[in-house]
Amino acid sequence: MTDHRIWDPLLRLFHWSLAVLFFANAALTDPEGTPHEWVGYAIGGLITLRLIWGMVGPRAARFASFAPTADSLTGQLTDMASGRKSAHLGHSPLGALMIFNLLATLSGIVATGYMMTTTAYWGVEWVEETHEVLVTWAEISVVAHIIAVFWESRRSGINLPRAMVTGVKRVPDTVRLEP
Repeated sequence: MTDHRIWDPLLRLFHWSLAVLFFANAALTDPEGTPHEWVGYAIGGLITLRLIWGMVGPRAARFASFAPTADSLTGQLTDMASGRKSAHLGHSPLGALMIFNLLATLSGIVATGYMMTTTAYWGVEWVEETHEVLVTWAEISVVAHIIAVFWESRRSGINLPRAMVTGVKRVPDTVRLEP
């Protein structure tokens, strides 16, 4: 096993804070209540911080370092289909797609949630419906993300949840590292 320090403390704090806040707003707060709004604002702040960190943070946190290409996606899917064990030190191409999906979806939720608090959009049906559709899509995406993390951990032999807690990926020597 070889240890690779990958995830910086800010990235890990963002990830787990976002997970807790999303869960709180989806399951614990009253959608009509003030705490729901404030948690939404906190999520908006976290997303803003992540977007900035994605441009100026360490290499593994930068969007440019893990933007997926058609070739990288095909390569990961081929490895998965053939049973070949491979790993990416940073985000995998499919993982990157999920990150971009969740950031865009959560940004849309924050935007439509805020719009519902304004005079211009108060009670506007399409804003409320868009907000609800995006929340449903985010919930589906989060479940898919969790399943994929555990499946990929088992497939590759790398404990991905542990890596997102400690910042260190422990890669078995038998696993081929992708750029």
